[in-house]
Amino acid sequence: MFGSLELTRTETAHIGTAPISGKNQKVDILIGAEDESKGKFQNYLLDAVKSLNEQQTNVAHIQEQVITDPDSVDIHDVTIAMAKAQMSLSLAQTVIERVVQGWNDISTTR
Repeated sequence: MFGSLELTRTETAHIGTAPISGKNQKVDILIGAEDESKGKFQNYLLDAVKSLNEQQTNVAHIQEQVITDPDSVDIHDVTIAMAKAQMSLSLAQTVIERVVQGWNDISTTR
């Protein structure tokens, strides 16, 4: 009666070789997997989170070292490592809050 429903791609950036269909398509996203393109936002975000995690674990290790062997660690190194980790965590929290706020703004303007 109505014929077939066909989806068309209107943006040139969306044109690809794969057909548009909704039948059992599976999307695999492997976190930490090597990707062909190095400039992807996902890779940048994962690297930033890994760096943040490394700073936090580094501070924990230095704090343990201060407790177990205080003569092997300079107190200035501990203070600097803690300040770096706190600043990185604060920056990450601010970025996440801004992204969520931007997403909420986009969602409400629809």
